[in-house]
Amino acid sequence: MQIRVDAEKCQGHSRCYALAPELFDIDDYGNAHELNDGVVPPELEVRARLAQANCPEFAIIIGD
Repeated sequence: MQIRVDAEKCQGHSRCYALAPELFDIDDYGNAHELNDGVVPPELEVRARLAQANCPEFAIIIGD
């Protein structure tokens, strides 16, 4: 699984970081970006989907 944060949609709510700090990091303004080139280990897939579901801006894209 791969994740990507659409920087144009991200508004800095930081919910993804709060739910999955192993997958996301934030800048000084709270805007998120994916870690590890967006590669999600199998044991963190549920947390990636939870972060996506909790993003109010729909800025998290999940792919294969």
